[in-house]
Amino acid sequence: MSKILRWALLSTANINKALIGPLRQSARSELAAVASRDAARARAYADEHGIPQAFGSYEALLADPDIDAVYLSLPNGLHAEWAIKAMQAGKHVLCEKPLVVSMAEFAQVEAAAHANGVTIFEAFMYLHHPQTRRALELVRSGRLGKLHLINSWFNFHLPPARAANVRLKADLTGGSAWDVGVYPNSLSIAALGEGAPVEVWAQQTIGESGVDVGMSAQLRFASGAVAQISSSFRTPFREAAYLVGERGILHLHEPWKPGVTGQESVMTLTDLDSRSERIVTPAVDPYLCEVQAMEACVLDGAAPVVTLQDSRDFLQSMLAIYTSARTGQVVRPAELSA
Repeated sequence: MSKILRWALLSTANINKALIGPLRQSARSELAAVASRDAARARAYADEHGIPQAFGSYEALLADPDIDAVYLSLPNGLHAEWAIKAMQAGKHVLCEKPLVVSMAEFAQVEAAAHANGVTIFEAFMYLHHPQTRRALELVRSGRLGKLHLINSWFNFHLPPARAANVRLKADLTGGSAWDVGVYPNSLSIAALGEGAPVEVWAQQTIGESGVDVGMSAQLRFASGAVAQISSSFRTPFREAAYLVGERGILHLHEPWKPGVTGQESVMTLTDLDSRSERIVTPAVDPYLCEVQAMEACVLDGAAPVVTLQDSRDFLQSMLAIYTSARTGQVVRPAELSA
C-alpha cells in the first residue's frame, strides 16, 4: 500500500459533492475515479468534477487494482450488495448511512469484511467531528452526571412533488427515519454507551409514496435513560440535540453537520446553578474528518471511529423503530431477527 489512498465514487449521487472537496483537500487521499451504470453519465460526471477515470459499470471499477477505497453512495437498499462486492474485490468501503437495512444484510457485510481483511464503516460524518468527540468526552468525564434524557431531532422539507427523489421511494428503502432519523438515533446510542436500547416505541406518518415522512420514537435503555427522537420531511429545517444529566445539560445547536458552512460550532453547557458555558469548536468539515479516519485505518492501522458493533446497535434500534411504528407495539430490539 502506498502512502496515498486512491478513492473512487461508486455512483453519481448528489451526496458525492460533500466528499469531493475533502478528498482533494486531504494530503493522503486522491480522487481517482467514478462509476455509473451508464458510461456516458459517468464520463460527463467525471468531466464536470475533474475526475481522471470514468467507468460505465460498478463491476469495472471494482476490477481496477489501482483503486484502494470506494465511497458507496447508492440508494439504501443497494448498500449491502455493493459493499460486499467491493470488499470481495479488496476495496475498503466508506458506506453512506444506513450501512444496511436488515440484520441478515449486516451479518453478510460483517462476514465479508472479516473474510477479506478490509475496513468498512458507516459514513456518520458528525461522529468523526471534534464537536461530537468533545460532547462524548464531556459525558464520559461526568460533567453532566448520569444521563437521564436525550432529546434530538432532524427535520427538513421535502415536497411530495419530488416523488422521483430516492428518499421517497419505498422500493429503495426510503423514508425520513432511514434518511435523517438515523442521526438522532445514533447519537443517543453513542452518548449513552450502552449499546442498543432495550425497548422502543414509535409512531410514523406515511406520505403519498408509501414511506414515512415523519417518525417519532422513544428509546429506553438498560440504565433507565430515555431518548426521544424525531425526523421529518414535512417541516421547515430543524435540528438540535440536548443531553440531559443529573448535573448538567449539554445543548448541541448544530449536531449533524457542524463545520460544513465554514462556521465554528457551538455547544452550551448549563449546570445546576443555571450557569452557562459556551464550548466552541473551530470550523472543520466533518466529511474531511471521515476521509481522514479512513486514511488512519488503512494507512496507519487505526481502529474505525464508527465500528461495526456501533452499526449493529444503530441498526437494531432503527429496525425496532420501524417495527413499532408499523405494529403500534413496544418492541425489544434484542428480539428482532433478520
